Amino acid sequence: MASIESYKGSCHCGAVTFEVQMEGGLANPRHCNCSLCRRKGTVMETLTADRFTLVTGEEKLSLYQWNTKKAKHYFCKVCGIYTHHQRRIDSNQFGFNVGCLNDVDPFGFKNVGMVDGAAGSVVENSGGQRQ
Repeated sequence: MASIESYKGSCHCGAVTFEVQMEGGLANPRHCNCSLCRRKGTVMETLTADRFTLVTGEEKLSLYQWNTKKAKHYFCKVCGIYTHHQRRIDSNQFGFNVGCLNDVDPFGFKNVGMVDGAAGSVVENSGGQRQ
């Protein structure tokens, strides 16, 4: 069994803060090519809902949905940063913006995989070892 690593994160202005517990650490960073993610361009990780905790700022979150309205994308109302989302494919999974994590450089991963959100399928990567 892999160890659980905890990370804290926030939007840019600090109004929204969250914590995540990742089994095995940040091992599967990804981009998504759906119409929204293509535009926001973030590196994301996915975890089950029970491993994501919104600590502060629920009232500062703006919800964005489109098309099937199953996915829920959250942005800080103050600074506009995408912090996390509840996935369309599996509502028990959350994706979060790795760039929001304290002391983690989202550009420091050797391999960043891709989720084919445009086609609704997942393309896994070989792991996201940090450089």
